[in-house]
Amino acid sequence: MPGSFYIVSTPIGNLKDITLRAIEALKEVDFIVCEDTRVTSVLLKQYDIHKELISMNAQTESKKIPGLIEKILNGENCALVSDAGTPSISDPGVRLISEAIKNEIKIIPVPGVSALVTALTISGLPTDSFVFEGFLPQKKGRRTKLKQLAGEERTIVLYESTYRIEKLIKELNEFMQERYIVICRELTKKFEEVRRGFPKELLETFNKSINKGEFVVIIAPKNWKIL
Repeated sequence: MPGSFYIVSTPIGNLKDITLRAIEALKEVDFIVCEDTRVTSVLLKQYDIHKELISMNAQTESKKIPGLIEKILNGENCALVSDAGTPSISDPGVRLISEAIKNEIKIIPVPGVSALVTALTISGLPTDSFVFEGFLPQKKGRRTKLKQLAGEERTIVLYESTYRIEKLIKELNEFMQERYIVICRELTKKFEEVRRGFPKELLETFNKSINKGEFVVIIAPKNWKIL
Protein backbone atom coordinates (compact mmCIF):
# COMPACT_ATOMS: atom_id res chain seq x y z
CA MET A 1 0.00 0.00 0.00
CA PRO A 2 1.26 3.52 -0.79
CA GLY A 3 2.04 5.82 2.10
CA SER A 4 0.23 9.08 2.86
CA PHE A 5 1.38 12.54 1.85
CA TYR A 6 0.83 15.28 4.44
CA ILE A 7 0.92 18.98 3.47
CA VAL A 8 1.91 20.55 6.77
CA SER A 9 1.74 24.26 7.57
CA THR A 10 4.46 25.56 9.89
CA PRO A 11 4.95 28.89 11.72
CA ILE A 12 5.88 32.01 9.74
CA GLY A 13 8.15 33.22 12.53
CA ASN A 14 7.03 32.48 16.07
CA LEU A 15 7.63 28.76 16.64
CA LYS A 16 4.76 28.65 19.16
CA ASP A 17 2.28 29.11 16.31
CA ILE A 18 2.56 25.48 15.19
CA THR A 19 -0.58 23.37 15.67
CA LEU A 20 -0.82 20.23 17.78
CA ARG A 21 -1.87 18.32 14.69
CA ALA A 22 1.18 19.54 12.75
CA ILE A 23 3.49 18.31 15.52
CA GLU A 24 1.68 14.96 15.53
CA ALA A 25 1.97 14.58 11.75
CA LEU A 26 5.68 15.47 11.69
CA LYS A 27 6.33 12.89 14.39
CA GLU A 28 4.43 10.15 12.58
CA VAL A 29 5.79 10.43 9.03
CA ASP A 30 8.86 8.57 7.79
CA PHE A 31 10.50 11.54 6.10
CA ILE A 32 10.01 15.27 5.59
CA VAL A 33 10.50 17.23 2.36
CA CYS A 34 11.56 20.84 3.02
CA GLU A 35 13.11 23.84 1.28
CA ASP A 36 16.13 24.24 3.54
CA THR A 37 17.12 21.51 6.01
CA ARG A 38 18.80 24.09 8.25
CA VAL A 39 15.59 26.08 8.67
CA THR A 40 13.38 23.05 9.23
CA SER A 41 15.87 21.55 11.68
CA VAL A 42 15.37 24.51 14.00
CA LEU A 43 11.63 23.79 14.18
CA LEU A 44 12.09 20.05 14.62
CA LYS A 45 14.64 20.55 17.40
CA GLN A 46 12.18 22.82 19.24
CA TYR A 47 9.66 19.95 19.38
CA ASP A 48 12.12 17.06 19.73
CA ILE A 49 11.29 15.58 16.32
CA HIS A 50 13.91 13.43 14.61
CA LYS A 51 13.19 12.54 10.98
CA GLU A 52 14.97 12.17 7.67
CA LEU A 53 15.00 15.54 5.92
CA ILE A 54 15.12 15.85 2.13
CA SER A 55 15.61 19.31 0.66
CA MET A 56 13.74 20.34 -2.47
CA ASN A 57 13.61 23.77 -4.04
CA ALA A 58 12.65 25.27 -7.38
CA GLN A 59 16.00 24.30 -8.90
CA THR A 60 16.02 20.67 -7.74
CA GLU A 61 12.37 19.59 -7.67
CA SER A 62 12.28 18.18 -11.22
CA LYS A 63 15.16 15.84 -10.39
CA LYS A 64 13.93 14.84 -6.95
CA ILE A 65 10.20 14.32 -7.54
CA PRO A 66 10.44 10.83 -9.13
CA GLY A 67 12.44 9.49 -6.18
CA LEU A 68 10.12 11.07 -3.63
CA ILE A 69 7.03 9.66 -5.31
CA GLU A 70 8.67 6.22 -5.42
CA LYS A 71 9.33 6.34 -1.66
CA ILE A 72 5.68 7.15 -0.95
CA LEU A 73 4.42 4.49 -3.38
CA ASN A 74 6.61 1.99 -1.53
CA GLY A 75 4.70 2.68 1.66
CA GLU A 76 6.58 5.52 3.35
CA ASN A 77 4.60 8.43 4.80
CA CYS A 78 5.85 11.88 3.80
CA ALA A 79 5.29 15.43 5.05
CA LEU A 80 5.88 18.49 2.88
CA VAL A 81 6.78 21.73 4.67
CA SER A 82 8.08 25.11 3.52
CA ASP A 83 10.56 27.34 5.33
CA ALA A 84 7.60 29.22 6.77
CA GLY A 85 3.84 29.07 6.47
CA THR A 86 1.73 26.96 4.16
CA PRO A 87 3.50 24.87 1.49
CA SER A 88 2.96 25.63 -2.22
CA ILE A 89 1.83 29.24 -1.57
CA SER A 90 4.59 31.13 -3.42
CA ASP A 91 6.84 28.20 -2.46
CA PRO A 92 8.04 25.00 -4.14
CA GLY A 93 5.77 21.98 -3.80
CA VAL A 94 2.99 22.36 -6.36
CA ARG A 95 4.65 20.00 -8.85
CA LEU A 96 5.23 17.36 -6.19
CA ILE A 97 1.59 17.58 -5.09
CA SER A 98 0.42 17.32 -8.72
CA GLU A 99 2.55 14.23 -9.25
CA ALA A 100 1.17 12.66 -6.09
CA ILE A 101 -2.37 13.24 -7.38
CA LYS A 102 -1.47 11.56 -10.70
CA ASN A 103 -0.22 8.54 -8.77
CA GLU A 104 -3.41 8.40 -6.66
CA ILE A 105 -1.49 9.01 -3.45
CA LYS A 106 -3.63 10.06 -0.49
CA ILE A 107 -3.01 13.75 0.28
CA ILE A 108 -3.80 15.01 3.77
CA PRO A 109 -3.79 18.77 4.48
CA VAL A 110 -2.67 19.93 7.92
CA PRO A 111 -3.69 23.61 7.92
CA GLY A 112 -2.06 26.38 9.89
CA VAL A 113 -0.41 29.75 9.56
CA SER A 114 -0.15 31.69 6.30
CA ALA A 115 1.49 35.12 5.97
CA LEU A 116 -1.15 36.00 3.37
CA VAL A 117 -4.10 35.43 5.70
CA THR A 118 -2.31 36.78 8.78
CA ALA A 119 -1.62 40.10 7.05
CA LEU A 120 -5.14 40.39 5.67
CA THR A 121 -6.69 39.93 9.11
CA ILE A 122 -4.87 42.97 10.53
CA SER A 123 -4.95 45.17 7.44
CA GLY A 124 -8.33 46.77 8.08
CA LEU A 125 -8.95 46.57 4.33
CA PRO A 126 -11.82 44.72 2.59
CA THR A 127 -11.25 40.96 2.63
CA ASP A 128 -14.51 39.74 1.09
CA SER A 129 -12.80 39.77 -2.29
CA PHE A 130 -9.07 40.03 -2.93
CA VAL A 131 -6.40 39.01 -5.44
CA PHE A 132 -3.11 37.40 -4.40
CA GLU A 133 -0.22 38.05 -6.79
CA GLY A 134 2.64 36.67 -4.68
CA PHE A 135 6.02 38.01 -5.83
CA LEU A 136 5.96 40.33 -8.83
CA PRO A 137 8.39 39.57 -11.69
CA GLN A 138 11.82 40.88 -10.74
CA LYS A 139 12.57 42.46 -14.11
CA LYS A 140 10.80 41.42 -17.31
CA GLY A 141 7.07 42.09 -17.15
CA ARG A 142 7.19 43.87 -13.78
CA ARG A 143 5.97 47.26 -15.00
CA THR A 144 3.36 45.61 -17.23
CA LYS A 145 2.01 43.72 -14.22
CA LEU A 146 1.91 46.91 -12.12
CA LYS A 147 -0.03 48.72 -14.84
CA GLN A 148 -2.48 45.84 -14.93
CA LEU A 149 -2.90 45.82 -11.15
CA ALA A 150 -3.48 49.58 -11.13
CA GLY A 151 -6.90 48.89 -12.61
CA GLU A 152 -7.73 46.11 -10.15
CA GLU A 153 -10.82 46.94 -8.08
CA ARG A 154 -10.23 44.32 -5.37
CA THR A 155 -7.77 44.33 -2.47
CA ILE A 156 -4.34 43.27 -3.75
CA VAL A 157 -1.85 41.21 -1.74
CA LEU A 158 1.82 41.00 -2.69
CA TYR A 159 4.92 39.41 -1.20
CA GLU A 160 8.20 41.31 -1.43
CA SER A 161 11.79 40.77 -0.35
CA THR A 162 14.20 42.92 1.62
CA TYR A 163 16.05 43.77 -1.58
CA ARG A 164 13.09 45.20 -3.50
CA ILE A 165 10.71 46.64 -0.88
CA GLU A 166 11.86 50.24 -1.35
CA LYS A 167 11.68 49.83 -5.13
CA LEU A 168 8.13 48.48 -4.81
CA ILE A 169 6.97 51.45 -2.73
CA LYS A 170 8.39 53.81 -5.36
CA GLU A 171 6.60 51.86 -8.09
CA LEU A 172 3.31 51.99 -6.19
CA ASN A 173 3.79 55.74 -5.84
CA GLU A 174 4.10 55.88 -9.63
CA PHE A 175 1.27 53.53 -10.61
CA MET A 176 -1.14 53.65 -7.64
CA GLN A 177 -0.41 56.81 -5.69
CA GLU A 178 -4.07 57.21 -4.69
CA ARG A 179 -4.29 53.72 -3.18
CA TYR A 180 -3.92 53.17 0.58
CA ILE A 181 -1.17 50.68 1.45
CA VAL A 182 -0.51 48.42 4.44
CA ILE A 183 3.01 47.00 4.76
CA CYS A 184 3.55 44.13 7.20
CA ARG A 185 7.13 43.25 8.10
CA GLU A 186 8.40 40.19 9.99
CA LEU A 187 4.93 39.03 11.06
CA THR A 188 4.88 37.13 14.41
CA LYS A 189 8.61 37.75 14.90
CA LYS A 190 10.49 39.91 17.41
CA PHE A 191 10.68 42.93 15.10
CA GLU A 192 7.14 42.70 13.73
CA GLU A 193 6.00 46.01 12.29
CA VAL A 194 2.97 47.30 10.38
CA ARG A 195 3.04 50.55 8.43
CA ARG A 196 0.00 52.18 6.87
CA GLY A 197 -0.46 55.08 4.50
CA PHE A 198 -0.33 56.22 0.90
CA PRO A 199 2.81 55.40 -1.11
CA LYS A 200 4.18 58.94 -0.89
CA GLU A 201 3.75 59.00 2.88
CA LEU A 202 5.42 55.63 3.26
CA LEU A 203 8.37 56.76 1.14
CA GLU A 204 8.85 59.87 3.27
CA THR A 205 9.14 57.78 6.43
CA PHE A 206 11.05 54.90 4.89
CA ASN A 207 14.07 54.01 6.97
CA LYS A 208 16.69 51.80 5.38
CA SER A 209 17.82 50.58 8.77
CA ILE A 210 14.52 48.75 9.26
CA ASN A 211 13.85 47.50 5.75
CA LYS A 212 15.11 44.00 6.48
CA GLY A 213 12.84 40.98 6.69
CA GLU A 214 9.91 39.36 4.97
CA PHE A 215 7.18 41.69 3.68
CA VAL A 216 3.50 41.36 2.87
CA VAL A 217 2.11 44.40 1.05
CA ILE A 218 -1.65 44.94 0.94
CA ILE A 219 -3.13 47.50 -1.43
CA ALA A 220 -6.61 48.87 -0.88
CA PRO A 221 -9.28 48.44 -3.56
CA LYS A 222 -9.58 51.16 -6.17
CA ASN A 223 -11.68 54.10 -4.90
CA TRP A 224 -11.67 52.71 -1.33
CA LYS A 225 -11.88 55.45 1.28
CA ILE A 226 -10.45 55.44 4.81
CA LEU A 227 -13.31 55.21 7.29
